[in-house]
Amino acid sequence: MTAPHQEPMALSVTGLTKRYASGFTLDDVTLDLPMGYIMGLIGPNGAGKSTLIKLILNMVRRDAGTIEVLGLDNIAREEDVKRNIGVVFDSSYFVETWTVGKVGRVMRGFYERWDDAGFAAHLRRFGLEETKKIKELSRGMQMKLMLAVALSHDARLLILDEPTSGLDVIARDELMDLLAVYIEPGDRSVLFSTHITADLERSADFLTYITGGRVYYTGPREEFEESFRLLKGGPEELTGALAGAAVGLRRYETGFDALVRTEDLARILGMPDGVADAVSSLAVEPASIDDVILLTNADDTAPDAGKED
Repeated sequence: MTAPHQEPMALSVTGLTKRYASGFTLDDVTLDLPMGYIMGLIGPNGAGKSTLIKLILNMVRRDAGTIEVLGLDNIAREEDVKRNIGVVFDSSYFVETWTVGKVGRVMRGFYERWDDAGFAAHLRRFGLEETKKIKELSRGMQMKLMLAVALSHDARLLILDEPTSGLDVIARDELMDLLAVYIEPGDRSVLFSTHITADLERSADFLTYITGGRVYYTGPREEFEESFRLLKGGPEELTGALAGAAVGLRRYETGFDALVRTEDLARILGMPDGVADAVSSLAVEPASIDDVILLTNADDTAPDAGKED
């Protein structure tokens, strides 16, 4: 009996390592992004997010590990891979003196599946005038132009580096809607790096959290959000046992915030299993994505790692 055909992962990274002379190392990164989903890439500045994106795009060479896009090695099959990737960086990569219209004419020559009508439709949607020069566009409008290009050559993987940082609230909302429509057929996926976690909470199916060059978590977003709780109390309530069990801790003159794993909460509070959210002298709150990033990088527990090159 023949085994059922399995769609390749949109992106599969295994044991990826990149060392820099500065001392920063992206260390043994492994993650999988299935077809038809959106993955948010999160972490503090200097964590390794940009290095990971550059490695996927083969802009820098890896020291170890593998990267496959749509089942293809990103070095051995670089041209095929790049034909199927759409990219939006945090700053424009177009020649400043080009017009918006010229961008479309130039990009047409790079992609065999380029869609002139689709590009024109995206320009209209984003309010981009073909006669405008790149240098005359705001940062947000330049981001929209890169996105229009990325969406106009039938890319099956979009890689977005801080795509919403230059956009207002309405434009960000429109982008999230657009990404949801983009992945709807089930054969397209999105990887995007962002500091705006509200966008992730609305749209991301998966999260990969990188800090200090290492993967802290990769998997479903809902599992990430359910994995942590925030404990708050006065200075006298911070016991040695609680401090030792916390995966993130920030102290104030008036008290503390301690990030703990949900599975450890009942034990930390000295309660029976299954009553992790029972009433105690400490305030127990859900932990947001921002809470996890902040507290796992707080001074009390900051990783001893270099910064990204």
